[in-house]
Amino acid sequence: MLTNTEESPVHVAMIATHYPHAAHREEFVERVRRVAEAFRSMPGCLSAECWLSAEAVVSIVRWESDEAFAASLAALGAADVDVAFDEREARPREIVRLAAA
Repeated sequence: MLTNTEESPVHVAMIATHYPHAAHREEFVERVRRVAEAFRSMPGCLSAECWLSAEAVVSIVRWESDEAFAASLAALGAADVDVAFDEREARPREIVRLAAA
C-alpha cells in the first residue's frame, strides 16, 4: 500500500502502427512478433503485443517506468530483430508514446 510520501510508478506505453504492403503483411506480422518477444525479455517490460486491423499491424508495449522504456529501446539495437523502415511499408509508421494517468 502506498502512503502519501510514496509515489506510484509511472507506467509508459508505446503504440506503433505499421502499414506494410499487402505482399509483405505476413512477413511483417512475424517481424513485429519477434520485436515484441525481444521487448518481453527485457527488464521492466510489462507486456508487448501484436494486433491487426484491415490495413495495419499494430504493436503495443508497456513498461513499468521511463527508465525501463529508454533502456529497452537502447537494448533493442543489440537484439537480433529487424526494425528498419524500408520499401516493405506503404507509408510511414505512426508511433505514439503514452504515460499512465
